Amino acid sequence: MSVKIYHNPRCSKSRETLSLLEEKGTETEIIEYLKTPPDEDTLKNIIKTLGINALQLVRVHEDEFKQAGLDKEGISDDEIIKAMIKFPKLIERPIVVNGNKVAIGRPPKNILSILD
Repeated sequence: MSVKIYHNPRCSKSRETLSLLEEKGTETEIIEYLKTPPDEDTLKNIIKTLGINALQLVRVHEDEFKQAGLDKEGISDDEIIKAMIKFPKLIERPIVVNGNKVAIGRPPKNILSILD
């Protein structure tokens, strides 16, 4: 089974994380999530596996955060997930999935804990 990385090639942390995977000789499926965003079920699974709420997977300083109305109080996880699908730039990056384990590569060495 290969490891998946939800990757943005313009992001230095994402590039560093991908390099770390390559250094470890890990077979990696690269998903450029800005072009191919994860679907609702995938995002829900990532959030559940990480043990966080949806807002903790959001880049709150992006312009799309306010544009999507995520700065309002009482917004649900489902609303946040729908906004991440509509505006994938909001998704924290990079996300690495190895089977039933997930890590966010911030810093890149965080992913080492999920590699076999």
